[in-house]
Amino acid sequence: MKFLVLNGPNINMLGTREKGIYGQDNYETLCKIIEEKAKEINVEVDVRQSNSEGALIDIIHDTLGKYDGIVINPGAYTHYSIAIYDALLAVNLPTIEVHISNIHKREEFRHKSVTAAACIGQIVGLGLQGYALAIQALKQRL
Repeated sequence: MKFLVLNGPNINMLGTREKGIYGQDNYETLCKIIEEKAKEINVEVDVRQSNSEGALIDIIHDTLGKYDGIVINPGAYTHYSIAIYDALLAVNLPTIEVHISNIHKREEFRHKSVTAAACIGQIVGLGLQGYALAIQALKQRL
């Protein structure tokens, strides 16, 4: 079983950006948490990140025939990217959306996720551990 973990804009800035919201841990720590969880539950993961909407869409398109599921944190694209939503629908893989912060307790514009409707579930507000939970949930779902 193989999953893609895809991170959108500014996730690479963890540990630097808004530490009160996103915590002290950096992106490398996030990748380590993901890889350790994958090893623990015996799944393969590829962790990718891009700040570009088009690159994220290309990565999603490239999942066909290579992955069994997707964990995605679209970053700010969550709130307005119909293109990412359409790409997730096009590949039709079980997908779980993850957000480090609780988007429903933040600014009003962050409350709406257009990409969540293309996912089987959403995990918000549980920090970096939300990714580990998403990987576990995907494996159980499959």
